[in-house]
Amino acid sequence: MNRLLLAAYPEPYRSRQGEELLTCLSEAYPGRSWPPPREVAALVRAGVQARARAVVDDTARPWWLDGIHLSALTLAALALVPYLQDVWHWALHIDPGQHAIAFRFSGWYPWAEGPTRIRLLPYGLLPLGCLIALLRGRPWIALPAAAAMIWAGATSHGRTVFGDEGKAGLGYYGLGAPITARDLVLSGALCTACAVLALCRPSRLRRRSYRWLAPVVLAMFVAGGLHIISISPAFQRGLFVLEVAALIAAWVATAATGDYRWLIPVAAVAFIRTQAIVNQPDAFMQSFPDLVVLLLLIAPLPVLAITAQRRENRALAE
Repeated sequence: MNRLLLAAYPEPYRSRQGEELLTCLSEAYPGRSWPPPREVAALVRAGVQARARAVVDDTARPWWLDGIHLSALTLAALALVPYLQDVWHWALHIDPGQHAIAFRFSGWYPWAEGPTRIRLLPYGLLPLGCLIALLRGRPWIALPAAAAMIWAGATSHGRTVFGDEGKAGLGYYGLGAPITARDLVLSGALCTACAVLALCRPSRLRRRSYRWLAPVVLAMFVAGGLHIISISPAFQRGLFVLEVAALIAAWVATAATGDYRWLIPVAAVAFIRTQAIVNQPDAFMQSFPDLVVLLLLIAPLPVLAITAQRRENRALAE
């Protein structure tokens, strides 16, 4: 099990020092397949720091371009979240019946049982295609998908293509306010980021392995297999924990490098959520006071900026 901890480190580190690290763990904790939680947290933090330094040391692209790329990936994943169950059911031709995601019409596929209005594709295929294209560093493929998201949300045409999914009913919980495809700020920001990436020499973008899609497939399997909709408390709590972990990772990376690239995706998500709350102030989650929600949205931005500034000043002093 100790080998799972090595996944937090970049490949060059694993090839050079991976076996040495495993030997140290086996000697320090004999007979245990897993070190204590404090040691696990320290190893994961060191791995995130090593990955962050490797990213900063790669001068093939400017930091702001990498930050916009990360923002586009984050926004595509944000747009996909409410439709994980829907895409999984469509891909496997599963009729969820009463367990369909909470939109106006359940089903909408020609093969669904019972009375249904026909649609050809799930709306979630658009952010999924955008996410895959961005992972592979091909924004010219992601741009049409993002533009189609704007079209689907802004028009009432083509209902037999995507139906009302994402246009009626709740979407991503937004840490206080629902976001639907009819809210064009999310799809517009994603389309703008893809356009910038497509115009700025896409060959310079970082290309990630298809293995990064494994968590997406796992999330689809869980949401589709257990019929967990995006507005259920279990879904919201799990996603909140995941986002807190991502914020901590961004803080660790910023503190280790003093680089501002991780501030860009955090700012993009905070902007999307804040405008959703401003537009729908009555849609706050009842379990969160308004002030707490706003603090959770805004606080990470100055924290990351101050952390990067302090790390930069420390580097200059040394």
